[in-house]
Amino acid sequence: MKPTDFAYYLTTFLSKYLPGTLGLSPNTVMSYRDSFHLLLEFYCGQKKRADKLTLGELNKQLVEDYLGWLENARHCKTSTRNVRLAAIHAFCRYLQMEFPDYIYSAQQILAIPIKKTTKPAVEHLTLDAMKYLLGRPNSKTMEGRRDLVLLSLMYDSGARVQEIADLKVFDVRATEPATVKLTGKGGKSRIVPLMRPMEQLLKQYIDENGWTEPCARDYPLFQNRSKSKLTREGIAYIVKKYAREAIKTAPQLFPDKFSPHCFRHSKAIHLLQSGVNLIYIRDFLGHVDIQTTEIYARIDGEMKRKALEKSANHTVTDRLPEWQRNTGLMNWLKELGK
Repeated sequence: MKPTDFAYYLTTFLSKYLPGTLGLSPNTVMSYRDSFHLLLEFYCGQKKRADKLTLGELNKQLVEDYLGWLENARHCKTSTRNVRLAAIHAFCRYLQMEFPDYIYSAQQILAIPIKKTTKPAVEHLTLDAMKYLLGRPNSKTMEGRRDLVLLSLMYDSGARVQEIADLKVFDVRATEPATVKLTGKGGKSRIVPLMRPMEQLLKQYIDENGWTEPCARDYPLFQNRSKSKLTREGIAYIVKKYAREAIKTAPQLFPDKFSPHCFRHSKAIHLLQSGVNLIYIRDFLGHVDIQTTEIYARIDGEMKRKALEKSANHTVTDRLPEWQRNTGLMNWLKELGK
């Protein structure tokens, strides 16, 4: 069967343009793929065949109906709706270059706005809560020791979950100066220094697993029971497992929501509270733009304000001077000069 023009351009967009020309990560490409999978599911729901969709039908009305379906039928959040629209916008920008006849329709779709959303709170732990959480794994078992190293490295390096999942033995330098090489979004790598306790944990962990020989350099640093690398889902499962245990015994230390990304947020906040320059924190976390890092400065500022309120000694009076409480005088001053 001859593919439609939509099928041809979408295939090229996902398989060549995104990974090859733009250099996007496999996870980002899969997110774009999922957006179009849902679009085709919506199209099929209109009693049409997915392989029949053409660029002529990919118009503003279809996209708006699709976005409405996401919000009303699938009950997706506004942020999810915006992610799906961003994928379609990227495809339209690509089509403008590759298929000029589509420029007018592409411009109409690109004019569909991203909806405003409220920024979610950046959940993080205090130092006491982090120490308590890292004390949950059972260091008497090999699995517990693996989990201890995993959670500790997530915090000490401020790594993203996927960066931890992708680590191999050769990415770790467990001798002074101890470092870990993290490969993040867009395939960009950075070298992150590790503190002495983390260095010792990693050295013991690598020695125990017998990964000191050159043949072990390509082994995944964190493995499941079948000796395959831990996935994002596997790491999330481990984090939630210990988080549940910690919250049961010390609920006052933990926020209502807790995810693996809390380790990264917590590290950034703690660095800032220790007086580390925001530029260094940006490089440490692998942010491209300093504005992304500034969110932690705003959070720390709010925390300081609340701390000041708690310790306020009420030096400043809350009573207005006589001239301000004299409403007659105030009204006369307002009228003065009119």
